[in-house]
Amino acid sequence: MSAVAAPVAALLPAPRPSADGDIVSVLPHLFVPAACQWLSTTAGRVALEGYSWMQAVHWVAGSGLYMPRRHRSHGPRAFGATTVRVAQELAQLSPCRPGIGYLVRRTGLSERTVEYHLGMLREAGLLAYIVKGTRVRGESAQASEFARMIPVEYDVALGIRTVLRDDTAPAYTRAVCGIAETGRERMAELARMAARKVRRPRSKASSRTSAKASVRGAEQGVVTAVSGEARCTPMQVGTSTGSLAGGTYSPPEDKLASGAAKSPTRKMSTKRAGGPRRLNKVGRRFQLARELVQELDWLRGCSVPRIAWVARGVADAGWTVTDVRGWLHLRGEVTRVRRGSGLLAVLLANAENVLDTPAKRTEAVDQWRGAQEAARRHRIEQVRARSERYDNDWTGPTSHRIQQEVAAAFAKVRETPGGGRAPLGSDDEGLVIYSETMPTVSGVEGLNDAEIVETRNDARQRLMMGDTSPITFAVDTLGRETAEQLYGPALVRRGLQLAHGARSSLMNYGSR
Repeated sequence: MSAVAAPVAALLPAPRPSADGDIVSVLPHLFVPAACQWLSTTAGRVALEGYSWMQAVHWVAGSGLYMPRRHRSHGPRAFGATTVRVAQELAQLSPCRPGIGYLVRRTGLSERTVEYHLGMLREAGLLAYIVKGTRVRGESAQASEFARMIPVEYDVALGIRTVLRDDTAPAYTRAVCGIAETGRERMAELARMAARKVRRPRSKASSRTSAKASVRGAEQGVVTAVSGEARCTPMQVGTSTGSLAGGTYSPPEDKLASGAAKSPTRKMSTKRAGGPRRLNKVGRRFQLARELVQELDWLRGCSVPRIAWVARGVADAGWTVTDVRGWLHLRGEVTRVRRGSGLLAVLLANAENVLDTPAKRTEAVDQWRGAQEAARRHRIEQVRARSERYDNDWTGPTSHRIQQEVAAAFAKVRETPGGGRAPLGSDDEGLVIYSETMPTVSGVEGLNDAEIVETRNDARQRLMMGDTSPITFAVDTLGRETAEQLYGPALVRRGLQLAHGARSSLMNYGSR
């Protein structure tokens, strides 16, 4: 039994005879099933503050009535000092809504250990759920809220009398109205234990270091403390001439000044002799996985641990991210990816056996880099050709049929008297550029049909280049109706739409 469990047998009430003369046990074993670990179903009463609740915690720890049901397979084996230390953190919270991460930081225990001891407090009847925490994907986790409870066995053992002051209130709101004389001494002892704090136990390494320091000091004749801890021993000053060791030993000055004696406390070096720590097999897998996720576009957003597992073969073979890219180039480019990790697993299958030497991997990397350089040059040539095509003068069509139609159109123009354009007829659709959607309107400032068609074609060409100035100028100076007679309603409406969009920050126009 732990140090928290001090005298138990003398403080528990003795069994009493029943009406039939048989001996019955007053205090059965403490265990609250999961269905009764809620505030609405618990049999205990709510502790009004943390101090009285800690008295009940120390009583449960010292009574030995609670034993974990899962101690045979895993988890803590008894209600001990660690459980009391977790309870101390809960006693300071109001409301009692601790997160697992908070208790891990405060106690220095692992997450699983904290969960074990919270479950023990619930099974002992010391905690009851008010609201159970939730863990939903995509949302922040909600911590559970507990009520600090005092079990019925505690009141029975100490002779505490309770009363329900309001008949309509639930049973867990019972209040203390007295205590038996036999339980006052035990209550005072529990009060002193609740006032003390259970500290984190010292590690075995520090205790072993202190013991070794004490033995070494005794061998050198240095007076050490009785408790075995390494303490600084002051020089002997006073009128007493007696000595427990039979005489004071003073080491020679050459040993004090030479530095031959070593300190029992090992000092950590500020510089590492071997430089940065070398990665092990798992570290190299994760390093390669992170680099692959960063460099390959179709792996963006994939889980690094999953990629590390997929690429474990090439990582263990000493491959780098450049070697992997060279191998992927040999396998072929990817156009559509549904699941990046699955595709990478297929592409890397048996890769470490095919490129099993550094020379083969270097050759694959050279091929990949050559392909990258060729693709870069091809893109430069495409951009240059596009720029030359758009910046130079108009060139004739390459199709033979289109060339014949263009030649026929120019011949039609040359046949017109005076070299102008002939009036459009029903059979001439398609000969004049963009004239099929613009009906002719006569009577605009004395312009004839040929001049109107030429003006509309010029405005349409400017509109395709992003220049809406002829249409907007006509609308501003002549009015919307006259501008529609000159350019046509469809062309004016399109020009005004583009002019309005050019003033918006969401659209951008320019010439190619």
